[in-house]
Amino acid sequence: MKGGTLQINWHDTKPVLTLDFHPISGLLATAGADFDIKLWLIGSEEGDKKKVPSATYQNSLSYHGSAINAIRFAPSGELLASGADGGELILWKLHNTDSAHVWKVLKTLSFHRKDVLDLEWSTDGAFLISGSVDNSCIIWDVNKGSVHQILDGHFHYVQGVAWDPLNKYAASLSSDRTCRIYVKKPQSKAKGSERTDYVCQHVLAKVESQVVEETKAAKHHLFHDETLPSFFRRLSWSPDGSFLLVPAGSYKLSPTSEPVNTAYVMSRKDLSRPALMLPGASKAVVAVRFCPKAFGLRGLSTSSSFKLPYRLIFAVATLNSLYVYDTEGVEPIAVLAGLHYAAITDIAWSPTAKFLALSSQDGYCTLVEFENDELGIPVSFSGDKQVAADQNTMAVGNMASKEITEEIGKEKDIVNNASDTQEMETDKPREEPARPSLVTSTEKPNVKQASASTVSASKPAKRRITPMAID
Repeated sequence: MKGGTLQINWHDTKPVLTLDFHPISGLLATAGADFDIKLWLIGSEEGDKKKVPSATYQNSLSYHGSAINAIRFAPSGELLASGADGGELILWKLHNTDSAHVWKVLKTLSFHRKDVLDLEWSTDGAFLISGSVDNSCIIWDVNKGSVHQILDGHFHYVQGVAWDPLNKYAASLSSDRTCRIYVKKPQSKAKGSERTDYVCQHVLAKVESQVVEETKAAKHHLFHDETLPSFFRRLSWSPDGSFLLVPAGSYKLSPTSEPVNTAYVMSRKDLSRPALMLPGASKAVVAVRFCPKAFGLRGLSTSSSFKLPYRLIFAVATLNSLYVYDTEGVEPIAVLAGLHYAAITDIAWSPTAKFLALSSQDGYCTLVEFENDELGIPVSFSGDKQVAADQNTMAVGNMASKEITEEIGKEKDIVNNASDTQEMETDKPREEPARPSLVTSTEKPNVKQASASTVSASKPAKRRITPMAID
């Protein structure tokens, strides 16, 4: 694993608020407070193991008149959705010519009254869900370019939305401290066709403490309130639909204990409550994202809280750091810290899982590159080896029944184990406060040359805690 923060002119030094990889070409799209979407070709120096990835500017998509908060490519790669301040929501279409690939505005989706903060496509690309500062989620019919359904149950900003890859559920996360799970249900027939709407099935807001004092059944909030210093709470489904990963968690082991920052794992078998928590981050978790690939089991761990015939990998971003987990172990396989001076805003995996990208309000992005087979051997979602995972043969896994009973205060500090947790650092120039990891880009010849990132054990301050099952 190698990588670092690319000190190039991403968006005129303005905050980079969102990014996403094209599912076919692997181009990286970024967007932010300069109102533009930019496309970058991400390159790798195969011959030099210490050389960090490069980003080469390709072109810009200019149409928005305000800051862009969310961009997501459709699964087919033919469309791109972008949501911005003021309720702007635009669909772009890819036009292939003999000489170039050109993105042009296809439709403007108008209904949100205030800023659009997050987006997600349905697996078939026929629908789009958006979350907004107007407290609502909207499901859009992409072909018609119109509103299919408005989900207005939240009482504060909707900062994250997610669509089940098996096309049965949708989810939203709000600063009203609730996560809502919607299930697809057929409605009455109209004009000879059956309409399908989403109905709120679960509202996750509070849970009983794991350690109950005396006989009081004390309940506490699962999530941070609106004072969380982030515009985003981006949640994510696993690519097989087995799990929903939810950020912005704030969990109390007992009524008198201090809340712990965490992300929750929810099993598809029971979406009414969290099944697992990933505690221990010093800052609030603001975004999570599953890797699109599945990998073969390594058989190295017997303490996994998941039961799957393959390994899934996911990234958890706090305001200032990134943790990478897999479903076969209980400890993070990598920890990246000290990369940015301002809040992390979004995470994206490349379609081949070779690159992991982060965006930040400090105006820069971080790229992490994984060596061939470093994450494992890619397999299909049935557990068979393959070159490219077949997303049409998804299988739903089961949560393990095993419970991890140690309390947080008794958990061992694993950050000194370099084989399990890693932190990327680079030498910093003395004359000015420099970024912890800087790399050069082929776009800007005058960019500072930075020393290559090195992998070392995490600092003791970055304390990691074993995931815990929640009763």
